[in-house]
Order: sequence, then C-alpha cells, then structure tokens
Amino acid sequence: MKKLFSLLAILGIILASNCSRIPENNDPVIGIWTNKEVVTSQSAKSTIKREWIFNDAYLGRFHRYNNNKLEALTDFSWKKEDDMYIISYPGFEARTTDMVVMEESDGTVHLKEPNGGTLAIRE
Repeated sequence: MKKLFSLLAILGIILASNCSRIPENNDPVIGIWTNKEVVTSQSAKSTIKREWIFNDAYLGRFHRYNNNKLEALTDFSWKKEDDMYIISYPGFEARTTDMVVMEESDGTVHLKEPNGGTLAIRE
C-alpha cells in the first residue's frame, strides 16, 4: 500500500509541475539592434559599434566594439510600458537606463530616444 501511495504522490507531483506554461513573448523588439559611428580624432579614425541582443525572457546582452575589438560586454533587462521600452544595465556603471520607442521610417526600424536621437537600428 505504501508503494502505491508513493507512486501516486510522485505521479501527482509530475502532473502538477507540467501544468504551468510560460507565456510566449512575440514582442517586435526581440532580435539584434546596432548603432555604428565613426569617431575621428587628430591622430586616428575609429569605428564604434554598439549592439543590443533582445531575447524573449525580457533579458539581453549589450556589446561595445572599438575597431572590431570587444571593449564592453554586459547583460541587460528590458520591459515595455505602453509604447516605451526601458532598458536597464544592472551592475554596469558605463551605461545608464535607456528609454526608447520603436519607430519605422524609410523601411528601417529604429529605437528612438525621447530627444529624437536614434539609439539603434534593427539589424
């Protein structure tokens, strides 16, 4: 009888743990976004590339390259409130929280800052 009760208890636990479903996140921000700029100083010219990779678990990874050499790498979290995306970089003092909206112009999708500047373009 104890074996039957144990088997039923194990079966009940397995069935109860399989009932929860993770909601599917199909947000259009999911994917790779980049921002490239050329910086010219008196002695040299360098290309700075920033890359955000958004995933469906409201997390992502940020990369910063200088002349194709990785300078910075950190994880970030993101959330959407109304039309605004809020990107937070916990533990990474080099970046503050970004607040952006998604806009499309000329067939290109941009993440725009409140001041009108482009944070990144969909890759």
